[in-house]
Amino acid sequence: MDSEQRRKKKRTTFTYKSSKLNNYLSAKYIFLCLSFLLLLFFIYTESFKFNYIPTVSIRPVLNVSNLSLFSLQKNPSFKLRQSSPSSSTAMVLRVEDRVLFPDQVLLFVPLNTINQDENLDCVYYKLLLAGNQEVVKQSALSIDEYDEFGLIVRCPLPPVNYSASVDLMRHGDSKEGHFGISAVHSWEKLVYAATLDGNDTVVVFAKGLNLRPHRESDASYYKCRFRLRNLGEKKDESFWLTTKAITAAQEIVRCLLPRSIRQNPEKARGIRVTLVHTIPRYYRRAPIKHEILPSVARISVPISKSEKKYELCACTMLWNQASSLKEWITYHTWLGVERWFIYDNNSDDGIRDSVDELDFQDFNVTRHTWPWIKTQEAGFSHCALRARDECTWVGFFDVDEFFYFPRDHRQGFSGQNSLKSLVANYSSSRTIAEIRTSCHSFGPSGLSSHPTQGVTVGYTCRVASPERHKSIIRPDLLDPTLLNVVHHFLVKPGYTYWNMLESNVIINHYKYQVWETFRTKFFRRVATYVVDWQEDQNKGSKDRAPGLGTEAIEPGDWKRQFCEVWDTGLRDYVLANFADPATGLLPWEINLNT
Repeated sequence: MDSEQRRKKKRTTFTYKSSKLNNYLSAKYIFLCLSFLLLLFFIYTESFKFNYIPTVSIRPVLNVSNLSLFSLQKNPSFKLRQSSPSSSTAMVLRVEDRVLFPDQVLLFVPLNTINQDENLDCVYYKLLLAGNQEVVKQSALSIDEYDEFGLIVRCPLPPVNYSASVDLMRHGDSKEGHFGISAVHSWEKLVYAATLDGNDTVVVFAKGLNLRPHRESDASYYKCRFRLRNLGEKKDESFWLTTKAITAAQEIVRCLLPRSIRQNPEKARGIRVTLVHTIPRYYRRAPIKHEILPSVARISVPISKSEKKYELCACTMLWNQASSLKEWITYHTWLGVERWFIYDNNSDDGIRDSVDELDFQDFNVTRHTWPWIKTQEAGFSHCALRARDECTWVGFFDVDEFFYFPRDHRQGFSGQNSLKSLVANYSSSRTIAEIRTSCHSFGPSGLSSHPTQGVTVGYTCRVASPERHKSIIRPDLLDPTLLNVVHHFLVKPGYTYWNMLESNVIINHYKYQVWETFRTKFFRRVATYVVDWQEDQNKGSKDRAPGLGTEAIEPGDWKRQFCEVWDTGLRDYVLANFADPATGLLPWEINLNT
C-alpha cells in the first residue's frame, strides 16, 4: 500500500516537472523563432541589403581559401573609411574573377577596361551590423598583361576581418558607395588555364587534383565542361556541354572538344571550361558523387609569331631574375637559339623592361605572364604546346645554366651555332625525341659579391661529379599526357632519348652563387613537387643545398663551399669570343654600365 502511494506521488511529481520543462522550452523556442524572423526582416530591408556585382564565375558558389574569405593578416598602413548606403555609387571597375593566394589577391580584368600604366586602388569591405560598411583602400601591387582576353591586377591581402572579395577603383576617385560581395576562388583547388591542341582536343590545367606525380592517372574519373552561349537575342543565355577526358597526369587533363566545335576549332577561343571530377566509391553501394571544380580558365588558341619554323628555341620559368637574362640570352643566341619563351612567375624586379629591351635588340624574346605559383611542370607543358608550331626543338633550362662544348674549345673552334648544329643532327631521326645533357654544379668560388663580368666568368670552382641533366625536346613527339618532371619529358611510344657525352657537351649550372643571390631560393621554389626550403621536409633532397637547414642564415664558410675542381673552361671561352677587343668589356657588362 505504501509502495503504491509512493509510485503515484512520483508520477505526479514527474508530470509536474515535465509540464514545467515543456512550458520553459516552448517559451524559449518561441523567443528564438521571433528573433530569427526579426533578423530576416532586417536583412530584406533596403538599409541592410547587399548589392551583388555579377561575376562570370563558372561555378555559382562562394569558393574560399581554407575556411573563410576574411584574411588573418593585419596591416596597420590601411586607412579606414566608413560609407553609408545613401552615398553616391562608386566607379567600381569590372572584375571578372578573383583568386586568393597565400600572399596576394589576383584580379582578372577584361580588355579595354584599364591600362597597364594606370594607378589603381584595391577596395576592401567589412560589413557592420548597423547596415553600413567599412571600406579600406590600398594601391594595387601591379598590373600585368595576361592573355588575349584581359589583364591581371595583383592586390595585397585584405586586413583582418575584411572580405577577400576585392574591388578596383581608379586612384583619386573619392566616391564611395554601397558595394557588393563577389565570388573569390581559392588557389587550393582551381582550373586555371586551358589551351587548344589540334582540332579535336583541349588541354586543361588544374590545381588541387592531387594526382600522383611522375605518372599517368586514370582519366575516366574526369570530364570537361564547356560553357557556350546561345546566338539568340538574350546575350546572357548559356548552356553547358560535357566531354570525356582521354588523359590525366599531375595537373593536366586532356579532353575531347564538343562535336559542334571540332569542325571549326577557332570557335573554341575564349570558351569557359572547367573539370568535373567523379569521386571514387570506396564500397559498392555508395552513391556516385561528382565535383565541379571552380574555374577561371578560357580556352586559348596558340598563335605563331613567325611563318618559318625555328630549328632551336628555349623556354624557362623564372622569378626575379631580370638581371641574369642579358648574359644568358646573349650567350645562347651565339650558340644558335633562335626563339625565347620566358614564363614570368610573378617577378617584380623590372623584368618587363628587360625583355622589351632584348626584343628591341632583335633577340626574339616573348614574355608570358604565368601567375600560378608552384606550377613549373604545368608551365613547361603549356610552353611545349605554344612552341610546337614554331620550333623543331625546345630546350628547357634555367637562367643560371649554360651549355658548354669542351671539345670544340680544346680544338680551337669558335663554337658559334654549335648547339643548333647539335640538335639539327637529330632532326631527321626516327627514334630520338629528347637530348639530355648532364650538369656540373658550381659554387661561390671564393666570392662574396656578385661577379661584375657575369656568372660565366666569375664562378670557376665546381663539384667534381655531375648532377642531374636538362633536356632539349621535340615538342611534336611528346606523349599526349605532356608528363614531365622539369628535367625531362615523357615522349611518344617508339621514341626515346639520347644522352650526350660529357666530353662533348656539358651544362655549367651556377647553382650555389654568392649568398645574397642564393638565399632567394629559400623564399620561392617554382616546381610543383619540390618542397619549399623553409619547410622541415625532405632535408636530404638533391634539390636542397647540403648542410643547410630551413632558415636563410649564411654559413660561415659559404664562399668556400662546393669547390672541388677548378674549371675555367667556359670562362676562357667567353673571354675569347665575347670580350670587346678595345675595352675588354662583355656585351652584358656594357649594358649594365650604360
